[in-house]
Amino acid sequence: MPSWKLVSGLCIGFLGLLMGLAGLAYAMVAKPDIKATAEAENNVYFWKDGTQMVATGGEVNRQVIDYAQIPEAMRNAVISAENKSFDHDHGIDPMGIARALFNMAKGGETQGGSTITQQYVKNSRLSQEQTLSRKFEELFITLKVGSEMKKKEVMAGYLNVSYYGRGASGLQAAARTYYGKDAKDLNPSECAFMASLLKGASYYDPAGAPGVDSVQATAEKNTARAIKRWNWILDEEVKDGRMSEKERLTYKEFPMPDKPKKNAQLSGQIGYLVNTAKAEFLNNTDVTSDQLDQGGYEIHTTFDKKKVQQLNKAVKRVYDEKIDPKKRPETDTHVQFGGSSVDPKTGAIQAIYGGEDATKHYTSNAGPTGAAVGSTFKPFVLAAAMEYGKRDASGGPDQGESQRTKVSPLSIYNGADKLKIKKYNGEVWTDKEGKEWLQTNDDHESYGNITLREAMQWSANSPYVQLGMDVGTDKVKEAAIAAGLKDDQYMADASVPSFSIGTSSPSATRMAGAYATFAARGQQREPFCVTEVKKRGEVTYRHKAVTKSAFDSVIADNVTDVLKNVVEKGTGTSARLPDREVAGKTGTTDDNLSAWFVGYTPQLSTAISMYRLDDDEKNKNRRFEKMYGTGGQDKIHGASFPAQVWHDYMAEAMKDQEAVAFPKAEPIGDKVYGGGASKKPKPTPTPTPTESEETKPTPTTPSPTPDPPTPDPTDTCGTWDWNCQNNNGGNSTGGDDGGTNTNTGTSQGNDGGTDTGTSTGTTEGDDGSVPDPVTGGNGNGNGNGNGNGNGNGNTNGSWLGGPAG
Repeated sequence: MPSWKLVSGLCIGFLGLLMGLAGLAYAMVAKPDIKATAEAENNVYFWKDGTQMVATGGEVNRQVIDYAQIPEAMRNAVISAENKSFDHDHGIDPMGIARALFNMAKGGETQGGSTITQQYVKNSRLSQEQTLSRKFEELFITLKVGSEMKKKEVMAGYLNVSYYGRGASGLQAAARTYYGKDAKDLNPSECAFMASLLKGASYYDPAGAPGVDSVQATAEKNTARAIKRWNWILDEEVKDGRMSEKERLTYKEFPMPDKPKKNAQLSGQIGYLVNTAKAEFLNNTDVTSDQLDQGGYEIHTTFDKKKVQQLNKAVKRVYDEKIDPKKRPETDTHVQFGGSSVDPKTGAIQAIYGGEDATKHYTSNAGPTGAAVGSTFKPFVLAAAMEYGKRDASGGPDQGESQRTKVSPLSIYNGADKLKIKKYNGEVWTDKEGKEWLQTNDDHESYGNITLREAMQWSANSPYVQLGMDVGTDKVKEAAIAAGLKDDQYMADASVPSFSIGTSSPSATRMAGAYATFAARGQQREPFCVTEVKKRGEVTYRHKAVTKSAFDSVIADNVTDVLKNVVEKGTGTSARLPDREVAGKTGTTDDNLSAWFVGYTPQLSTAISMYRLDDDEKNKNRRFEKMYGTGGQDKIHGASFPAQVWHDYMAEAMKDQEAVAFPKAEPIGDKVYGGGASKKPKPTPTPTPTESEETKPTPTTPSPTPDPPTPDPTDTCGTWDWNCQNNNGGNSTGGDDGGTNTNTGTSQGNDGGTDTGTSTGTTEGDDGSVPDPVTGGNGNGNGNGNGNGNGNGNTNGSWLGGPAG
């Protein structure tokens, strides 16, 4: 048993050693050097090919001022907000340091210093890494600062090195940036706002910082956050006796700062590209926005300079030719386009269109905007039907694979307008108030019984809403997320039937990425734009590719085949590319608030959105505006301007690439019937429409599935085989918002008869309309033409036709 003298001696010796080491550490550390801190480097962004895009973000805007030039109101605001004991403490908060060290030691998040002195030390250091050794070093520097520097020097140093956002470091630069005046001329109200910026400029600058956080750092949220903290700081000053209640009452109106000045380097699309890359880097590392602004980083991106220019040119061409705010101020103001292009094989974002100019319109339209995607959501419903299957009406709501029936795209559903939507078990669906859901189609078209393939072709709403109910909207949501959408605030309520027709509002990049999953035969890759980041030659971040199997290749190939049919024969014909296979979908929302076209080739997936929304985020009453009459059009559909932009861009972007065919789709699922559709649907007569100057005639109640004629024993095609020996020539233009379909050719059908004739008609509506089937009698007879026109032909035998054009 060691004696107490020995134990005491060891303890004293150990304490002495610690004190000696502490003294040595104290002697070796140096006080902050503001001049050294003021030196910073540029951040350099690079294109996909390695050439420089822009050098920006590293120019430190700082002018050091002395204590006398700092308003007393600024000192009071900072002390009341951040460190009430500043005037008499020793610069150290032992409990705060203990919490920070304990948290880091157990692997938790790092924490900053809690006193003004500690913040001064932290902010004055060039290296901002948060490590245990760095915290110990900062502790000794803080002790030296607290014991050897006067409080006036500490306060002046803190306000001179702190970052206030907008590239401004130091109070003087911040005062000039936000209010266009010197720091000494700031009033107490303005000082309270400047103090709030020290909490984190990215989230307290009323201008917003969408490049850092497109969800939380919007102008609207930042303004509300800044006003709340401004009020709180002023109130705290009153409590602390640093401001009288009488003076406080004079500051009722928030001192809104000036708008950010334009940076010519970030004009056009460059600003959107930089902000997108910046946000991705910050979201995937521990580097803060303030640290990045200090510069020294090389950010290598996936952006293809040529494709970015091509996409910008395609949007500008349509805007300049079609949109005229001066001529049509009521309908053509606030028009916005957004776009994003993703490589299906890698997930690399090759191009984005964020808006007219990043120095004029700050938030990128390639990111989340709140614009609903409409019918471009329907492919996820079809994928869910093939993946999970239709539920058994006699079973419970939660059913396993054995109770479900996988659905074929050739399944028949009721395409009637104002279809009464039912639950999977046949019960009528009602909302919480007991109201039934009557699903309408665009322009109130009724399609009769129609295959899911055709319903996608003409974008009939009612079949896909009922299909979503049969499969389960929760499964539709799962399919959308598997494809690449996020379960975030932009994902709509999946408990209502309309979820299946695109009430969600994911970004253009998310939609391009999700469709890229179908192009990649079910392999999902997260869209990304930063490949690597270096700082002074050392790699600090490198993208790690992760591939997930979202769908079986058979499912993805069938979705592609159905979407290819949309472009070849349906609402997406205006997106056709010469000698190249394209799959895509149009989308239009209620009240014509937004319109989309999302499509892909095997090599590139692109989403284009269009909507009207006031640029001023501070306008509390701003909302999406209707597009009736925009661009001189009665109504904007996905097949109009969005598809035109998509076509013009993709035609250029794919020009030098090999024309690759999509894989052939293998049969999948069973042919089921839904929405009240029967196996022998009755034909609905179609009244002869009239044609107006603006639009071609549209059938009011077409039916693609009439009663089949009496089978001919010699028929080898099968009664319902619409494609057997059917030769359709001619061309088709238009689609989602109208166009002319011309079909000329010879068709040989069920009874071996030949129907020769010409039919010309028009499809119009949100997603077009279904052409009438052609039927003929024996001998010489007249057949009804496809589309809305009438064609005369000689018919021998009987012919049961499918949709042509």
